[in-house]
Amino acid sequence: MWMQRSIRVHALSTKVQEATGLKKMKFEPPVILGVCGGSGSGKTTFCNQFVHLLGADRVVHLKQDDYYRDLKHLPIEQRELTNFDHPDSVEFNLLLEHIESLFAGHEVAVPKYDFSTHTRNDVEQIVSAKPIILLEGILLFSDEALSNRIDLKIFIDTPEEVRFDRRLRRDVRERGRTRDSVLSQLEKTVQPMHQKFVEPTKRVADRIISGEMPFEPHLFDLCSQIVVMKQARLGMQV
Repeated sequence: MWMQRSIRVHALSTKVQEATGLKKMKFEPPVILGVCGGSGSGKTTFCNQFVHLLGADRVVHLKQDDYYRDLKHLPIEQRELTNFDHPDSVEFNLLLEHIESLFAGHEVAVPKYDFSTHTRNDVEQIVSAKPIILLEGILLFSDEALSNRIDLKIFIDTPEEVRFDRRLRRDVRERGRTRDSVLSQLEKTVQPMHQKFVEPTKRVADRIISGEMPFEPHLFDLCSQIVVMKQARLGMQV
């Protein structure tokens, strides 16, 4: 079983490499994928597995989390009152600008966000264009201009209690939050904003995937679909 799976992964990886133009000298416009879903749904796990399967040399992984607005001009007390689950907290114009630049084959300087201070770090990450642009975030599909730019939309669907438990553990462990502050945020903003801005975007998704089941079968299917999309875009006969 393991050997068959390894052979299949290698075959898919090779097909994607060939179809995405890495073996060609000229640049080909990338396929843009968007992975959306509630906070704690499993988006990061899905995206990390996708990058691991295809290789970091073929995928640009952009996270909505790095495009939260810089709040360093506000006192820390006021920053913590910001509703980070509302679309207005994200600089979607900058994210879309970066996508267009990568689509044209240019490098971009991606900001890095510090959730403990609600500010952007001074050091940016220089990212080069690659055959696939992978976007990850809870609000990706809520922004019409960005949603329309995505070629393939994936929604990770996970029950509320599972998502809340995952977010609680993550924010305390990785973002320097207290348990009480996280629980308060979950009640006041996370759940209301999920119902208003995240859950409704499920209807625009091309694929809805359970966040409680193994992602592997979906990743294999997705890779095959990308091959077809790239071949069609390159004018190749499937």
